[in-house]
Amino acid sequence: MKKILHALYQPYKWLIFIPWLAFSTIFFGSLAAIMVSVTNPRIASLLCGKVWARLNGYMTPMLVSVTGRDNIGKKQSYVIVSNHQSQYDIFVLYGWLGVDFKWVMKQELRQIPGIGIGCEKVGHIFIDRSDHASALASLNAAKEKVVNGTSVIFFPEGTRSKDGTLLPFKKGAFKMAVDLGLPILPITIIGTKNILPSNTMDLFPGRARMIIHRPIDTAQFDDHNLQELMDATRAVIQSGLERAT
Repeated sequence: MKKILHALYQPYKWLIFIPWLAFSTIFFGSLAAIMVSVTNPRIASLLCGKVWARLNGYMTPMLVSVTGRDNIGKKQSYVIVSNHQSQYDIFVLYGWLGVDFKWVMKQELRQIPGIGIGCEKVGHIFIDRSDHASALASLNAAKEKVVNGTSVIFFPEGTRSKDGTLLPFKKGAFKMAVDLGLPILPITIIGTKNILPSNTMDLFPGRARMIIHRPIDTAQFDDHNLQELMDATRAVIQSGLERAT
């Protein structure tokens, strides 16, 4: 039955959803860039990003459930870290997290129509992962933006997991959290790998779940025990994945 449903979904995907995705990305990215000049980056990012993500989620369609929203302090800035299974993780976070945040994005995304200009204008952070010195400079500059309830979000695995297994974490997010004295906000996303598996166009409707865990205080950590912070955060995110099995 699933094969039949999958086959029936293909005309909708190619004739309706993909054109809609392209149009909405260019439209809302451009709108965000315009709104920055008449409002501010926070409003532009929250409004355009949330509407763009939710509309594309609904058009897929993707149903999203969220638990743990009460773990977020409204005026607290965080270093948010999430597992990464699919491009649809971006829709889930932007559409349903409800936090003003800055993405840490690879430099190549700056070239995508709509996304590039919109993300640049609202203050998201582009890093060149092929140039270590440039990447560090970008992250250092980004620290000034993580204040007054604005957070920064990382996928610490650095890439999408092909099978949903949690990959090893990179240090960047945790180093920033310790340097700025900000709590880590761990997030587990479940189900997106079944909606759009990594490195494929095999899109299919489904359900996603986002678990917002309790923040982790970083006051007791420094460069010498950074690995302990990474391990503790990874264990929390992994617990969310295990809860879903």
